[in-house]
Amino acid sequence: MPNIINFITFLRIALIPFLLLFYYLQPSYLDANTFNWANLLMVGVYIIAGITDYLDGYLARKFNMTSELGALLDPVADKLIVATALILLVDFYPNYNYWYITVCSVIIISREILVSALREWMSSIGKRSKVKVNFIGKIKAFVQILAIIFLLYKQPFLSDFIFKTGVLLLIVATSLTFFSGVIYLIEGIKNLTINEKIL
Repeated sequence: MPNIINFITFLRIALIPFLLLFYYLQPSYLDANTFNWANLLMVGVYIIAGITDYLDGYLARKFNMTSELGALLDPVADKLIVATALILLVDFYPNYNYWYITVCSVIIISREILVSALREWMSSIGKRSKVKVNFIGKIKAFVQILAIIFLLYKQPFLSDFIFKTGVLLLIVATSLTFFSGVIYLIEGIKNLTINEKIL
């Protein structure tokens, strides 16, 4: 079973080139007046990535199957696919009118880098379990996936409604990202000892 779980995690990483491929096959991303098959495939790829994100975690919990490789790969896969999608979104909406997408993307990516560094440090002092994913983090991940799916979508059907919903979800996800990041930091600070220095 651990092999299946790790395979699902590897699959999420393997989907990144396809996300990029279908992005560059789009004739004009901001034109939502005509059907765009490449855009639908790109959205489909991210939906599959979101499902695998839930599936590997569900299987690991259900069968109590965890491994060191899986513990390493799962957060890495999550961060790679999210960072890639957010960078694409910034490129999708380069106009100054969409500055909020850029700001939200920077906050989310910065938080992921910060939490990764914190986990690495906590692991080095043998207290990695103190920074396990909390409930807010799980909600954040779910809302974030939905926001990205909605914002990647550009088709004639309900395009404006889906875009506005995606923006709202992205703002909510960014807020949750910020607060969950603060919680991680507080947990990290609690585990500081007198002999450790912050450079």
